[in-house]
Amino acid sequence: MGNLGCGCPGSMAKVIERPETTDTAQGKAPSELRQWPVQLHLVPPTAPYFQNADILICADCVGFAMGSMHHELLKGKALAIACPKLDDTTAYVDKLAHIFSVNAIKSITVAIMEVPCCRGLDIMVREALGKSGMDIPLESLVIGINGERRN
Repeated sequence: MGNLGCGCPGSMAKVIERPETTDTAQGKAPSELRQWPVQLHLVPPTAPYFQNADILICADCVGFAMGSMHHELLKGKALAIACPKLDDTTAYVDKLAHIFSVNAIKSITVAIMEVPCCRGLDIMVREALGKSGMDIPLESLVIGINGERRN
């Protein structure tokens, strides 16, 4: 397969339009994901979904541990996921600082797991916010391995 000229088509920034729903018929909860991609390594800092957005920066495991993550944390937010233990996080602080400084970010929520290695993501976001020079409200949430909020 030849080069498509734009890299992997699965990495292209997309806004996902979803109708407002409150119906969870047959126990199926609707996805609240509003954009693609979601991996911090892949999100373009100037993607339209970051402009005037509330952002959720989430440890990868949160979405699996917390069954209600979409409804409780993601709804209405732009998302970036990362793993401070397994990812190469070398560029994360600079990338986040860039996202914070070039977009009119309304708020930042960081959701991490209760395990010690996850604290690194919260530290990186705080460092990036300081580096950006922006004054953006920041909330940090810790999720237990059983899916409950710890704070």
